[in-house]
Amino acid sequence: MKILIVEDNEILADLLKQTLETEEDYHVKTAGNGEEGYNAFLNFKPDIIVTDIEMPIKNGLEMVREIRALDPEIKTIYMSASPDRYRRLLENEKNRYKAAFLNKPLHMPEMAALFQEYHKAP
Repeated sequence: MKILIVEDNEILADLLKQTLETEEDYHVKTAGNGEEGYNAFLNFKPDIIVTDIEMPIKNGLEMVREIRALDPEIKTIYMSASPDRYRRLLENEKNRYKAAFLNKPLHMPEMAALFQEYHKAP
């Protein structure tokens, strides 16, 4: 499974990448903001996008909106340390698309369970 991690915290992005590639048979790419993430999506064609919401240049919600114009079925996991600010938007995403949300700090078992669920979904 191919996973794109879009996270402006380089240490967290690298940690997630290393953990995922070590524990499972995932091919992982990272990007540092929504603009880089959009371009990485075009080149990498991931099965799942894991994205922070608050990032410089373009936030995760803006990036995914642009990606959904090309691929409305893309599976997405949003991350944020401030979930209440985005609660309504994220609920809308979950109702319309294959999307989930994780609070920061992340708990890898929660993320792993979402990957397994997404892997089984068409």
